[in-house]
Amino acid sequence: MAKGKDVRVRIILECTGCVRKSKSVNKKSTGISRYITQKNRHNTPSRLELRKFCPYCYKHTIHGEIKK
Repeated sequence: MAKGKDVRVRIILECTGCVRKSKSVNKKSTGISRYITQKNRHNTPSRLELRKFCPYCYKHTIHGEIKK
């Protein structure tokens, strides 16, 4: 039996601070922090943003949902 679209989907959260730093000429960070989590598609149809710890920035920053 085939399921329809799943209600809970896996998403990737990426640090917005590291993305801005990596585009600049002076690279201070050596990578981009990413987290994998799940969200309910019906309850949160918009993009998810959470404050998570970034090991490259050494502080809590906003991590936004990106496409796979």
